[in-house]
Amino acid sequence: MKSQPLNYINKFSEFFEPALLADLEASAMLMEVKSGSTMLNVGQTIRAIPLLVSGAIKVSRMNDEGQELLLYYVKEGESCAMTFNCCMLSQSSVIKGTAEEDSLLLCLPVMLMDEWMVKYPSWKKYVMTTILNRFTEIIKCVDEVAFKNMDERLVNYLKEKSNITGSSVLNLTHQKIGDELGTNRVVISRLLKKLENDKKLLIYNKQIKLLKDF
Repeated sequence: MKSQPLNYINKFSEFFEPALLADLEASAMLMEVKSGSTMLNVGQTIRAIPLLVSGAIKVSRMNDEGQELLLYYVKEGESCAMTFNCCMLSQSSVIKGTAEEDSLLLCLPVMLMDEWMVKYPSWKKYVMTTILNRFTEIIKCVDEVAFKNMDERLVNYLKEKSNITGSSVLNLTHQKIGDELGTNRVVISRLLKKLENDKKLLIYNKQIKLLKDF
């Protein structure tokens, strides 16, 4: 970590009042995270509140067998609702956080969580809005698992990946897709091949290119 320049603080000027931005500049540290790095594991103590300056963070749940289920992504200007909840309740992490891309985060001391909820209306609104938005995304995730076929879930997953990365070329293996969607590689390979035959995408070695008609 290193001390944080003002231009990163200004990324949050649309959310926070001037006094809070000044406190953010005084209290936050900048952390750089490489793509693929695990930032937080289930059961780990949360030592800082993350605000994402750039990049993307994947938030997922793990079962007892080590299988991973994608819950949602944290994007630029956002934070993690699960982290907020754990900080407010002084609980260890119930999620896994992984950098989807090279990312920059502003990290705040956990002790500021409650203090700023009382002191700054814009912080309280940001926290509560984040929790509501993530709750909505988790409901969407449950709906996908419960009510949609795997082919629909795969298409939505690839669209979301493309949106997160800003690219139609996705660096993904069939195994990774299967892991994040809670199914096996063979099922994913079969569905991807069907999409390729329908001229929706192209399959390469550890890459998938989404075509214009996807």
